[in-house]
This record gives sequence, structure tokens and C-alpha cells, in this order.
Amino acid sequence: MIHRSCGDEVVRILAITDVHGAYDKMESIVREEESADMIIVGGDLTTFGTPLEAEQAIQRLKAFGKPVFVVGGNMDPASLEDTFERLGVSINGRGVVVNEIGFFGVSAAPVSPLRTPHEIPEEEIKRHAETGWMDVRQARTTVFVPHAPPFNTSVDRTYAGKNVGSKAVREFIEERQPAVTICGHIHESWGQDRIGETIVVNCGPAGKGHYALIDIGEKIRVENRQGSG
Repeated sequence: MIHRSCGDEVVRILAITDVHGAYDKMESIVREEESADMIIVGGDLTTFGTPLEAEQAIQRLKAFGKPVFVVGGNMDPASLEDTFERLGVSINGRGVVVNEIGFFGVSAAPVSPLRTPHEIPEEEIKRHAETGWMDVRQARTTVFVPHAPPFNTSVDRTYAGKNVGSKAVREFIEERQPAVTICGHIHESWGQDRIGETIVVNCGPAGKGHYALIDIGEKIRVENRQGSG
């Protein structure tokens, strides 16, 4: 899984969020970034998707022969969590350590007036984040994957300029300082920000070709990209 770049051992993570059923586009991104060692899906794989649809989408990703880790988004019904767990890809409220890198996450988004399929209270978001953190806290590097971005950052602003991210996600980052936080949810706010030592990246909507590459070695490099396919 580890490959070498410029003389250093580096793990390359391909992070995608907000696929919203655009599975051909999703596959084209993975093909374009064939050097990636693993794939992270930061929520909204589907839009009101069924368990069968979610399973087929995950199998399409697994066909590339790379580890896949997933959290659900606010448009992924809560019933899909069982599918992600059964397929061995869920990091919702749990952590997995690969090559000394700990991955953990939180599905869903905070309760909002939109009443989308998978919204949970901020207290529950914080609880799931802490539970996952406990699984990976001894890892050399930690990567946090909430679907919702942290509140009051450059990556949680709507077109109208309102900050609508998760206060629990921000509080958790401030307290635990994971090396990288991968999020999505607010399509128009793709890009990067920092909270203390934590690099926060909103990958942007994969359904429109957006994604992020994260190289973890002696240093961490995060790049937002938009595919050509």
C-alpha cells in the first residue's frame, strides 16, 4: 500500500464526497488517480439511495483493489449504515488503523430546517467522533472524516455567505487536533482551511468532478482537484 515519492514513504489518499449517485464520474476520478493507495468516501454517496444501490456503488470502488472507508451523508438514509458495516467499509463512530494512520468518522449532518434523510443532534455527532477517536488515538497520524464541515470556517459557507457547519465537529477538532479532517456537504465551499494544527479539506462534489488528494509521509500535503473526465 505504501509507495515512494521523492525518496520518502508516502500514503496517498483519494478523498471524495457528495457523489450523489454519479457513479460513472466517481469511477473516472478513481481511474484518473490510480496512484492512490486508498479511497475515502466522506458521505452522500447516494441521494435517497437504497441498500442495494449503495452496495453496488461500494463494490464498484472495491473493484479497484484498494482499501475503501466510508461514512454516510445527510442524503444517505440511515438504513445504509448497516450496508456499509456489512461490507466492512464503515468508519462511522469507529476507527481503523492502516500503515500507522488512524481513520475515523461521523455520518450524517446536524439537524437543519431542510429535514434531509440523515440528520442527527450535535451531541450525537460529538459522541461518535469521540468513540472513533478512542480506536485510533495511538496512531502516528489521525484522519477525521465527518460529512459535515466544522462551523465558522471557509469550508462551511453557503452561497449566501452563511456558516452552516457543525459546531460539534469544530469543537472536536479544537480539542483533539487530528492531522487532517476530510469533509463535504456544502458543495460550494470546496477548498481548505485550518483549525490549529488540523488541515481541513472540503473535497467538493465528486458528482461534478471535485475531489482531494492527501499525501501523508514525513509531511502532509493536501490538494483539491477537479477531474478532466
